[in-house]
Amino acid sequence: MSPLEMQLHDLKNGPLHHFSDWPNKDMPRAAAGVYSIWNKSDDFIYVGMAGNGKTADDIAAALAKGRTTGLRDRLGSHASGRRSGDQFCVYVQDLLLLPQLTSDHIDKIVTRELAIDRLVRDYVHAHLSYRYVITEDGKAALELERNIINGALGDHPILNPPAGMR
Repeated sequence: MSPLEMQLHDLKNGPLHHFSDWPNKDMPRAAAGVYSIWNKSDDFIYVGMAGNGKTADDIAAALAKGRTTGLRDRLGSHASGRRSGDQFCVYVQDLLLLPQLTSDHIDKIVTRELAIDRLVRDYVHAHLSYRYVITEDGKAALELERNIINGALGDHPILNPPAGMR
């Protein structure tokens, strides 16, 4: 199996980590990589990457300094449910959560009795899991992510398919 085939296999069939178990203590503090997100029905929901613009030296320096960057930082943002600056959480809100909201939910959001970021977090924790692979650097992660968006896993992600399929 080629390195690319191994990465694709791991992103489709590798160990599944539940957002409800976040943080993932086995994930390196600093790493570039790609992750795939799946729902409980094993539908391919989203693919993302972390470490854009990071070189292998940048990652090694962050590790040496004990900094958190890359995959752990990105998946932690997704696990938080906070929509500000997180396109995945915006997609979850718009395409997965909003169709389920009742008028009571909406009334409570409008009166600030209920925070929509909390609902996004609860949805992510209750319904979604992820797989990830580490790449040498951000450039490799970006290339792998693009291949997957374009169907390298055999399907397109539901939340972020290629532009022509939206």
